[in-house]
Amino acid sequence: MKSRALLIAIIVALGALLVWLAFFWQPVAPGPATKNLPHSQLQLAQAPQGGDFTLQGFNGPVALKDFRGKVVLIYFGYTFCPDVCPTSLSLMAQALSSLETAERERVQGIFVSVDPDRDTPEHLNVYAPYFHPGIIGITGSTEQLTAVASQYGASYTKQKPNADGLYAVDHSSITYVIDPNGKLAASLPHASTPQQIVAAVRPLLAAGTSK
Repeated sequence: MKSRALLIAIIVALGALLVWLAFFWQPVAPGPATKNLPHSQLQLAQAPQGGDFTLQGFNGPVALKDFRGKVVLIYFGYTFCPDVCPTSLSLMAQALSSLETAERERVQGIFVSVDPDRDTPEHLNVYAPYFHPGIIGITGSTEQLTAVASQYGASYTKQKPNADGLYAVDHSSITYVIDPNGKLAASLPHASTPQQIVAAVRPLLAAGTSK
């Protein structure tokens, strides 16, 4: 009798742990060790308009139009970010994981690094998928990133390096939701929950692509 009660208690504890992991655990992404550099969240530079763009991924150029027919979640940040980016990507990952398999196949996450001096395509190829295999990392030249950020109203400013040569990048923290036709459908504020992200994605999946 005692053995049965112990077994039930263990099962209940494991179930509670799994629920906590599914909804609250946020991974710390692999990558260069970050110092506790102070940084700030910036407001959008202007109202986002959206639009197509092409940047560089690990396997070559990546264009937004490559994902026509899918809902795309875009986030601008950098891998050395100590807290804001990992939080946002973790929430995106949880949203992707909560979708049905058929839905998840029609959603693509994109992490755009605004720190091309440190975030190479090779490094981004390790960093972004760590949060979820449905997220890719891309970047580009300073000129390319300026143009893409302008399209989406994203703002970012590189701080002056410290004595160790390390620096933070202040940046806005918005998750952009692109519909299957490549149009900007929503701009979700920082710390939007997985449920809020899913609520923005599912109607677009249902609507599909216009002919």
